[in-house]
Amino acid sequence: MKETSARDSGKPIVIVGAGTAGGNAAVALREEGFPGRVVLVGREPGIPFGRPPLSKTYLRSEEDLSGWYVQPESWYQDHDVERLNGVEVTAVDAAAHTIVLDSRPELEYQQLLIATGGRNRRLEVPGAELPGIHQLRTVAECEAIKAEVVAGRRAVVMGMGFIGCEVAASLTELGVQVTAVLSGRAPLEKVLGEDMAAAIGAIHVGKGVELLAGEHVVAFEGTERVEAALTRDRGRIECDFAIAGIGIEPDAPTVTGLPIEQSDGVLVDQRCRTSAPDVYAAGDVANHLHPLFGRVRVEHFNNAEKQGRAAARSILGSTAPYDYIHTFWSDQYEHKLEYAGHAAKWDQFVVRGSLEERKLIGFYLLDGQLRAAVGLDRGGDPELDEDMEMAACARLIGQRARASPSSLADENVDLWSLVD
Repeated sequence: MKETSARDSGKPIVIVGAGTAGGNAAVALREEGFPGRVVLVGREPGIPFGRPPLSKTYLRSEEDLSGWYVQPESWYQDHDVERLNGVEVTAVDAAAHTIVLDSRPELEYQQLLIATGGRNRRLEVPGAELPGIHQLRTVAECEAIKAEVVAGRRAVVMGMGFIGCEVAASLTELGVQVTAVLSGRAPLEKVLGEDMAAAIGAIHVGKGVELLAGEHVVAFEGTERVEAALTRDRGRIECDFAIAGIGIEPDAPTVTGLPIEQSDGVLVDQRCRTSAPDVYAAGDVANHLHPLFGRVRVEHFNNAEKQGRAAARSILGSTAPYDYIHTFWSDQYEHKLEYAGHAAKWDQFVVRGSLEERKLIGFYLLDGQLRAAVGLDRGGDPELDEDMEMAACARLIGQRARASPSSLADENVDLWSLVD
């Protein structure tokens, strides 16, 4: 990885991708005192914002997006950040230090940040093109779903990852009858494990969602629009509309000139640098080398916000590694799920609280080391309150703690007392 430092050379720092990561990178460049040109290129209209409300409060028309703007629109003009909206980057020439745009002349850069995020996985079943079948990533897609929502209508939700779970909860709260089709045994099982997934599933069933576990949608039927989903085992499920929450894949631009190494995203080191000189990556598209968790690609708001800023500091010459102890949250009905750390595998799951009452903190241990923790309706936000239990969990994970399972499970042991 080449050592570089941004300078006011007349050529801009270009940020490709105007979402949470890209917007925060632009803000950090100005906050850190970079005086040169900053150009923010995005394919979507509008200013950078956080996407979490699209599956929750915005979908339910409970709030607008203004509270989720990285900065108000006036900030970009006041701080001389050039915005190119509705523009597609067709290629990056890493050798020539240029990007090719679909509707404008090519643009030179001195440093480039790839923050292009992810794109919805393609739904590949017969009938997938029928009107009334939706995915959720953009404001326009959210508006299309909102237009479908009428109490008493029937929806099929494919997939019960985070988007599927949150959309199923929001639709249910709006009076839509939801049937959720998932390939696993319970929602979020791959991320949270069997016990926690069962608890999340029980919450949805208790709210009236029909869960079809271990099932697959094999086709959609309809004449002018979708009328039913066909599943492998259950057969025909009539519906008025459907949501495919089948995940995203990294949306990296085409690269020419010098190669940029990719594998499940753009590979970056601990300072967000790619294999090409002067090219960085952050957010959903970046597969980063974490000093504690190894190589990971994280698709959550908190990471995009913080990694965008970390990449900007690296562009400006910082040598600090990006060592954020990843956290995320999910709101489903009145329940709040929080998570700190990263555990692709574990050999012990320790519970503090009650799975039956669905109020607990769960600890994921591997070879005795705490790798991650999950809180359900307990623990507070580790991003906001240093006194809360989940904040203590994040600190313990960062310290590679080997607290005893009995101490972790014991309600009488203050988790902060285990922090060095």
